[in-house]
Amino acid sequence: MSTPPSSSPAAPGDGGGDGAGRHTSSAPTCPRHPDRVSYIRCQRCERPVCPDCQRPAAVGVQCVDCVKEGARTVPTPRTRFGAVASTGGTPYVTWTLLGLCVLVFAGQLASPALTRELSFVGVLAGAEPWRFLTSAFVHSPSSFLHIAFNMYILYAFGPLLERLLGPVKFLVIYLLCAVGGSVGVLLLAPPDPGWFVQVVGASGAIFGLLLLHVVVSLRSGQSPTPLLVMIGLNLALPFFVSNIAWQAHIGGAVTGAAIGGLLALTSAPGRTAEAARRRRWMWPALGALALLLAAVAVWRLVQVLGPSAFTPFTG
Repeated sequence: MSTPPSSSPAAPGDGGGDGAGRHTSSAPTCPRHPDRVSYIRCQRCERPVCPDCQRPAAVGVQCVDCVKEGARTVPTPRTRFGAVASTGGTPYVTWTLLGLCVLVFAGQLASPALTRELSFVGVLAGAEPWRFLTSAFVHSPSSFLHIAFNMYILYAFGPLLERLLGPVKFLVIYLLCAVGGSVGVLLLAPPDPGWFVQVVGASGAIFGLLLLHVVVSLRSGQSPTPLLVMIGLNLALPFFVSNIAWQAHIGGAVTGAAIGGLLALTSAPGRTAEAARRRRWMWPALGALALLLAAVAVWRLVQVLGPSAFTPFTG
């Protein structure tokens, strides 16, 4: 009579029991997916990494966590003027400026009082300083060509400069050129009758952008001859067409050229500490230019109108 085999449980490691269970308990598993066995390790942290968490690297693979950590430590590519380098992207500031000008123009057609409240008038500039800026968003209600020309130039050159400079810097420069156009009217227009005439249009800001583009092109080694010819023709236009505030054109153009010079001085290629330090000087330079424009405007107002220039007009 034969003896039946023993029914006692096998001891660990003697070959009995569930071999698969012992395999998973000792095999390396992915930290993000503990139920998955992986003998492939991340080349950076050397932890096991399953197929879903593997990312190709220069040598072998890396895990998702190491790829994210590496992305945070990689310096962001920037243009020589400090903007994040990009070949695409929506130029939101340019489209916003375009939209505001079109909306205000529609408002002018609906209510003529809007033109009167937002236009630049020299004798009112001291008491109502917002006119230095708001005049750049209103255009002649009787001339569709006026707004069409300005918006076309903004559409053509705005996106390029916005990507090159960055949206915030581009907006600040645009507004400074607009103020420069208004200051040009104070300096160059005869007080009587020039300071009693409503001056409207984004032409000061537009000419500022054009001259800025000229300087940037020269800084990059490009020839801006066609652009210079266009600027010259437009500056000569007031000698043949009446009711054009050429003083605002000159003021904006000089401001844009000055900003271009500041950009040339503070720009630097590369990611070195010296390049970053030079680019940071652009903001103090723009602040100094804004103070200079304000000082010139105050000086001219006081020179012509005296202290009463800053008294609200009640007539």
